[in-house]
Amino acid sequence: MKNIFYLLISSLLLISCKKETAISNEILETDVKVSINRFDQEFMQITPENLNALKLKYPFLLNTNTPDSIWFNEKNDTLFQELHKETQGKFADLTKVENDLTLLFKHIKHYFPNENPGKVITVLSKVDITNRAIYTDSISLISLDTYLGKDHKFYVDFDSYILNDFEPNKIPVDLAESFASQKIAPPQDRLFLSSMIYWGKILYYKEQLLPNVTPSLLMNYTPDQLKWAEENEAQVWKHFVESKYLYDNDPKLVARFIQRAPFSKFYLALDRESPGSMGVFMGWQIVRSYMKNNNVTLQELALKDAKTIFEQSKYKPKK
Repeated sequence: MKNIFYLLISSLLLISCKKETAISNEILETDVKVSINRFDQEFMQITPENLNALKLKYPFLLNTNTPDSIWFNEKNDTLFQELHKETQGKFADLTKVENDLTLLFKHIKHYFPNENPGKVITVLSKVDITNRAIYTDSISLISLDTYLGKDHKFYVDFDSYILNDFEPNKIPVDLAESFASQKIAPPQDRLFLSSMIYWGKILYYKEQLLPNVTPSLLMNYTPDQLKWAEENEAQVWKHFVESKYLYDNDPKLVARFIQRAPFSKFYLALDRESPGSMGVFMGWQIVRSYMKNNNVTLQELALKDAKTIFEQSKYKPKK
């Protein structure tokens, strides 16, 4: 009976991963058990009698040196209560999230056997978009109030170009990025090429850990924005090369082509047609080419310097 149950679960996972590669069978057999602890729910149930027990269960979330009155004031805060109500309405059932994270964690465990993913804790962060999803080897934290959907009233004051970040399907993507950022060291210099390659590595990690996720979602693009980037890859590359940007250390290049923005700043008429972060997209294509033409593991990729990756990538933009 156990074997039949396992085969059924594996079949369901295979159906949900139509775009997985041939290695998927091995990955799906990776032993990972996901457990989601609803701290966001447990916190709202605190009383003078059970608070100490919750502190012992979540010492990294409830500092024992903080007066109890602070926690009860937080619980009774009007905004916090509204966040809790809206979050419970959206995420009463976390089955979809658990399935998505199971696939992500299986990939992490497959490529990084020493990792121990699986334990997840959901929290409320008062819409702290800088800490949506945090991966560590022992636990992962997910701020559910930052994934209520782009049309939610809590997000009306945010710029329109980042609203898709609030969709629930970004949870595994953001967690994968958090994982990648811990494995890949930021560049040690200010060269534009180094920033491109760094973010290219991050995207390549996300792509390998989430092969069933669309490239547009990985890039924080809409499908139309991804289409523009792909169709104009050669022209953008020509602009970067002719402008001698690659080995330039002007920090404005990062602001123009790396950082999130409604569009990239070429200072040309086509600017507003372009998606933001075109430097990230180009870096991703270079890293893809490097990995295609070199026998390198994900762990080894993280340690390679930008100059080596670029020179050995044999990168040629698609025309």
